[in-house]
Amino acid sequence: MTSPFEYAPAPESRAVVDIKPSYGLFVNGEFVDGRGTSFKTVNPATEEVLAEVAEANEADVDEAVKAARRAYTRVWSRMSGAERAKYLYRIARIIQERGRELAVLESIDNGKPIKESRDVDVPIVAAHFFYYAGWADKLKYAGFGDTPLGVAGQVIPWNFPLLMLAWKIAPALACGNTVVLKPAETTPLTALLFAEICQQADLPPGVVNIVTGAGDTGRAIVSHPDVDKVAFTGSTEVGKAIARAVAGTEKKVTLELGGKAANIVFDDAPLDQAVEGIVNGIFFNQGHVCCAGSRLLVQESVADEVMSRLKRRMATLRVGDPLDKNTDVGAINSAEQLAKIRELSEIGEAEGAERWSAPCELPANGYWFAPTVFTGVTQAHRIAREEIFGPVLSVLTFRTPSEAVEKANNTPFGLSAGVWTDKGSRILSMANKLRAGVVWANTFNKFDPTSPFGGYKESGYGREGGRHGLEAYLKGADD
Repeated sequence: MTSPFEYAPAPESRAVVDIKPSYGLFVNGEFVDGRGTSFKTVNPATEEVLAEVAEANEADVDEAVKAARRAYTRVWSRMSGAERAKYLYRIARIIQERGRELAVLESIDNGKPIKESRDVDVPIVAAHFFYYAGWADKLKYAGFGDTPLGVAGQVIPWNFPLLMLAWKIAPALACGNTVVLKPAETTPLTALLFAEICQQADLPPGVVNIVTGAGDTGRAIVSHPDVDKVAFTGSTEVGKAIARAVAGTEKKVTLELGGKAANIVFDDAPLDQAVEGIVNGIFFNQGHVCCAGSRLLVQESVADEVMSRLKRRMATLRVGDPLDKNTDVGAINSAEQLAKIRELSEIGEAEGAERWSAPCELPANGYWFAPTVFTGVTQAHRIAREEIFGPVLSVLTFRTPSEAVEKANNTPFGLSAGVWTDKGSRILSMANKLRAGVVWANTFNKFDPTSPFGGYKESGYGREGGRHGLEAYLKGADD
């Protein structure tokens, strides 16, 4: 029997997005064919090929940089901050209006659960554009000068494709710079949809350019002589290569790199709340988070109780279809990343750590890894030192606050940390001693556009977000 009613697609339905068979590059306000080859972007939950995407070569990057330079010289840098703000506000509102479309596309291309892309990523993306729109006509009050740098070359990762785009583009545009951005090769689709949003917002041609590709495309952007600013989020290895490439030039650089964050639980912490924070800290976005709480440091006197509650909670996590609104843990982003997670997990077992994985049935197709915890871990274990970038937690114990600080800081990284305790004085004391750019107290993975984010040591340098995020895109008085 045919229903007399016509129903709209469910909020999580793939029907709300229109994925084209192929995509070109977005240069000078238009989609154009690339001069190079193309590559496939794949749904990690099904291994289905979603689209063919152009791979920009050096000539393509050069055209994009030229377009950005023309827009900067002739239009964008001459525009008042109040006028630039209007475009940023317009983009923010369109992001809100097209939020369902963006969230579904992000989950399809990335593998993350729809409830995360819908309820976390997209709202924060819009908030970043709203926030920096407010700064556009107030730069002289920020304390970093009010003169833009010029053309910003930006390279973003695959774990938060749309959010990292917003972190990069919003402050750059607010300060009067133009942009050439390269999304990760495994997750280019929301960046290309953002290019459509730029068109919809009537953003002047060349202000934002999106060039897709892999490592060679990123290197072409970083090394281009007419790029004034390089912003990169990704692995520490690539970050070091970028730092070497720009050494001796006048390019301004910010690097947001890897992490191995400590999530520290004291014996007076509210344990149920702490367990929820532990789960959120490491299993949010399948552990594909640079500031993930991948090292749990728990005080010896409550270690057994915490582990009992943690395993009980992990057993309730639902692993599966990213577009199912009940899914807690989605697909690993790529076959390459899954292989890395498996390799380091096998090394953990070989080194003597005890492995426990949540009992769950993994789908037959796609890239999947069950939420996993290792106990009996020492600081000598590779799983305690190396970034796994997956749903794998290493557990160490401590007796005293000083021992917790020593173990937390015993890492080449310094991006984030979490502290769980009932004592406010202990929180302040720990925050002052932990060598991490962000320290959360009785929570984890909380982000806000008004708050700066960044790391120390091999986690990079520079800050994104907040007033401090403007500094990297402005010429200070000493420049």
